[in-house]
Amino acid sequence: MRTKFHEYIQTLQDQITAALEAVDGQAKFKEDHWERPGGGGGRTRVIENGAVFEKGGVNISAVHGELPAAMQDYFKVKEADFFACGLSLVIHPKNPMVPTVHANWRYFELYDKQGNVVTQWFGGGQDLTPYYLFEQDAIHFHEVCKTACDKHHPEFYTKYKAKCDDYFWNAHRNEARGVGGLFFDYCKPTADFGLEQWYDFVTEVGNSFVEAYVPIVERRKNLDYTQAQRDWQEVRRGRYVEFNLIHDKGTLFGLKTNGRIESILMSLPPHVQWHYNHQPQPGSPEAALVDVLQNPKDWAAMIPANSQ
Repeated sequence: MRTKFHEYIQTLQDQITAALEAVDGQAKFKEDHWERPGGGGGRTRVIENGAVFEKGGVNISAVHGELPAAMQDYFKVKEADFFACGLSLVIHPKNPMVPTVHANWRYFELYDKQGNVVTQWFGGGQDLTPYYLFEQDAIHFHEVCKTACDKHHPEFYTKYKAKCDDYFWNAHRNEARGVGGLFFDYCKPTADFGLEQWYDFVTEVGNSFVEAYVPIVERRKNLDYTQAQRDWQEVRRGRYVEFNLIHDKGTLFGLKTNGRIESILMSLPPHVQWHYNHQPQPGSPEAALVDVLQNPKDWAAMIPANSQ
């Protein structure tokens, strides 16, 4: 499975970067191969200063070796070896009418000292972070997510949408990072849902990413915006940075396992603002976004009946 999933994310990286380059029409991803001290490495692809995308990365890695002490405490195990591979992406568009997007699909194995697999699981998801709320975009994103989930289990969308709302909650701000999507972790094989079934589900979600995001970019990338709207985008990006550096488990895992710092922090946007006690004007589009972030919506309930 580790070989199978690693091959899958290599292909998926090619597909996603090609689709995003086509949407941008100007910038190309720069590729960087790297090796991790202790075992494994990855292939980082970064796009910058494009016509549409200000900064973004679509990275894959496959790392292995002795589980660091800090992660032994986290997983509540003693000396053990591990393997982890996955694709992680974050895209920050230039136009504030186009949302930032994040996605990740990963596979993990833990071994005893004899090399036997002790546990194995999949994780991942995809979520949308707009700066201006277009309900059409949020509904589209969630509709694609729900369609992918429904092919594998009738309860997956409801379950993993709720987990996404819970996980990407910026607790110190008492608001969501964005309008959600899917988040799943520790998806382990059982008698009712085996490892191959989890692989089929995770890859279904991965394969749905371009359909979930690219139409939104196409719809919004040429909209006009003001400097004030750009400033609001950069203020909200600050909240994105806060979440990634304070709460995100993926960032923590990368740092604790001697991950490549440039790849781990590629998720941070290039231009960000922080203002003391910044509040949007009541009744403004900015305030409307914050209201939704503080009170997550059931976007699937808003999917038109004839779209299925």
